[in-house]
Amino acid sequence: QVQLVESGGGSVQAGGSLRLSCAASGYTYRSYCMAWFRQAPGKEREGVAIIGNDGSITYADSVKGRFTISKDNTPLALYLQMNSLKPEDTAMYYCAAGGQYCSGFYLTEIHRFTYWGQGTQVTVSS
Repeated sequence: QVQLVESGGGSVQAGGSLRLSCAASGYTYRSYCMAWFRQAPGKEREGVAIIGNDGSITYADSVKGRFTISKDNTPLALYLQMNSLKPEDTAMYYCAAGGQYCSGFYLTEIHRFTYWGQGTQVTVSS
């Protein structure tokens, strides 16, 4: 079992920046495919960025060039630096961890991720 706790959300104006963090605890003595997802009111949860154990990274087209995902292995933690934020980035952001194997395609395969945090709210005003 792995427990994930996100932090760092908040309210910013368009063009601003936020840095999300996700702290992992529990059975962290193995490798996990980790990712950030988000869900806006009335919309489905969507993948934002994913990072594999080999450091490979995939971003959703909507955040490319603006968001940066990174990971620490000891202790296990995931980060999302969000710059040039837009109102359409407003959503609840979730940290997720899955199996050892990772693929960029997993951004659209939410069932690949077993462990989820409770989410942190990001609100961007125009």
